[in-house]
This record gives sequence, C-alpha cells and structure tokens, in this order.
Amino acid sequence: MDVTININLTPVEARQLVGLPDVQPLQQAALAKVEERLLAQAETFSVDGMLNSWFGGGTGTAVDMFRDVVRGVFSEGSAKDKTSPKSK
Repeated sequence: MDVTININLTPVEARQLVGLPDVQPLQQAALAKVEERLLAQAETFSVDGMLNSWFGGGTGTAVDMFRDVVRGVFSEGSAKDKTSPKSK
C-alpha cells in the first residue's frame, strides 16, 4: 500500500510547523550591517590602493607597476613569436 501526502507550505509556515525560531529580524539586522559596511568601503575604494596592496606599493604607482607587468607579458609573447622557427 502506498500513501502520498502533499502539504503545501511556505518556508515560514514549515519553520513554524517544526518549531524553529523566527530568525528573520536577526537576518535583516545582519544584512543591514553588511550593507552599511559595503557602502562605507565603496566610498573609499580606489583602484590604485587595491593594486598597491596586491603589488607591494614600491616606487611608482600600482597602475604603473601593473602596466609594466602586462607590457612584459605581451613583449615576451611577441619575442617568442619572432624567434620561433616556422615549419614548412
């Protein structure tokens, strides 16, 4: 014998049915804090500061260092293309 029971509940009703606490106010407060911190960080964000933290902030700006790295990668690739023998 097979018995099938379909219960149509919302997530809130399911939590109440099994006796779980309502954590929605706690979740909203936590998300409000996260949003507040993200917005505060977004106001002080700078690409140069981020790149300085990644590349160590030596002499010159981080953008200059990043440009030099990218330029070096592309120049190595073009140098290999020029020196590689062409097969016939």
